[in-house]
Amino acid sequence: MKNRIPFRVRPMLATLVRRPFHKPGWIYEEKYDGYRIISYKQGERISLLSRNGKDRTQVFSAVADAVAKLPARTLLLDGEVVAFDRQGISRFQLLQEGHLTPSYAVFDCLYENGRDLRKKPLSIRRAALEATIGKTARIFISRRLADNGLQAYQQAKRKGYEGVVAKDLSSPYVEGRSTKWLKVKVHQEEEFVIVGYTAPRGSRPHFGALLLGGYQHGKLYFVGKVGTGFSTKTLASLFQRVQSLTRKKPTVINPPRERGITYLAPRLVAQIAFQEWTADRKLRQPVFLGLRDDKKPEECLLPENLDQK
Repeated sequence: MKNRIPFRVRPMLATLVRRPFHKPGWIYEEKYDGYRIISYKQGERISLLSRNGKDRTQVFSAVADAVAKLPARTLLLDGEVVAFDRQGISRFQLLQEGHLTPSYAVFDCLYENGRDLRKKPLSIRRAALEATIGKTARIFISRRLADNGLQAYQQAKRKGYEGVVAKDLSSPYVEGRSTKWLKVKVHQEEEFVIVGYTAPRGSRPHFGALLLGGYQHGKLYFVGKVGTGFSTKTLASLFQRVQSLTRKKPTVINPPRERGITYLAPRLVAQIAFQEWTADRKLRQPVFLGLRDDKKPEECLLPENLDQK
């Protein structure tokens, strides 16, 4: 079939680094706060897949319709489905709420009209992307920041972006985690495993706070509790969802010493915003943003410089 893309890909993932930097031959893009989506256009057939291969075509139907209108006969794009606030900042929580029509920030082109571009350098793939996308209502090319990485970071910080993704222009597309793509975060926001909950207090129903955990060297550690960011509807739906996951014993190796905790099997992943890591390796001022069903619990890794004891 001439309209068939003869392969499937897993996304290329950026490696987190602690500090901004500048390297010649690299570009710096805005880091978006949304759902990673790889889109396949094969003639009239459109498929949107999450980073773990789940079909999101119907969930993001407006994006699928926009991809269908692109002129290329066959097309494989990598990008992030996002929703923006009034200041033009992407917010995962807005995407979760579903009140806004999402957009598709595209940053790579892996296949176009029969051409496999995965082994080509990013500079060529980016040029193909720019020639392909044009002007559409729901699809746009990821925003480039300043040419200097240090200036790009300051620009992202000033505008309130989540962070910066730095990319080596000479790099091919490599599936999985790579050091040819690096990310620096401006705001602290990560995924954590839900490992339990506390009993509700006062007039609050269902539960008080969720217990959070992360993996390091194959072991699951407790990193704090989150008790804000929940609507009444979210409290109810989460409580109902975790009832089948209850366990008598903690699944973290360093459980908190307090009563009234219900422990859970590590199956659900939450997106959490927080201020910083404390000296005792816990989250300061965490806020619940939503659940992530596109990431596995085992992918919730603690920073290497945050050695747990």
